[in-house]
Amino acid sequence: MRRVCFVKNSIAFVGVVISICCLLVIMVSVFQLPEASLRNKVTGPYRTIRNRKVSKDEAIGKFGEMMIEMLPEDLAFTVFVPSHEAFERDLRLQVDDSLVAEKRNDTYAVVSRILGFSAVPQTLFSTTVPYGKEVFYDSLSGFTLYISKDGDGMLVVNRIRSEKVDLRRREIVVHVMDGVLMDGEFEQAVQPDYTKD
Repeated sequence: MRRVCFVKNSIAFVGVVISICCLLVIMVSVFQLPEASLRNKVTGPYRTIRNRKVSKDEAIGKFGEMMIEMLPEDLAFTVFVPSHEAFERDLRLQVDDSLVAEKRNDTYAVVSRILGFSAVPQTLFSTTVPYGKEVFYDSLSGFTLYISKDGDGMLVVNRIRSEKVDLRRREIVVHVMDGVLMDGEFEQAVQPDYTKD
């Protein structure tokens, strides 16, 4: 009888010791993990790009500013804003002549349509997109955006590469793109007419 009690107590004792050791290992490993910080430079496939606030002087351009101003200030959005050069090259919009009174309404219509194609109603930082995988989100207009990350940590959205990523404006995350995100129908509508009479 005494022997059975000793065996039961030793099994219980070993179980308690193993449980305490496992708990200690878990606690030590949790406290030893490096903190993920945006200030730390991490090399390799998990490189972190620093988030920055976007100032009025930032290189998102006048049309990018117009796009951001159309969104509510207190809601989280991600906007893939075309660069100044992309607006000129792909949409033939220029700041000088497009903001004249008679062209202002047309310019706002085009910019608001581009906003519908390139804004996602949630925050999406470049660090949340995994390397080697493609994620997709629906934009405000229902246009599907296929997003991946290249070797430099820059985002590629519908085969258009970003120039700058993770810029911040209030609750809005801004990625400056080297092209304009739009569907085929709108792209045909803004293409130059090359027919000559």
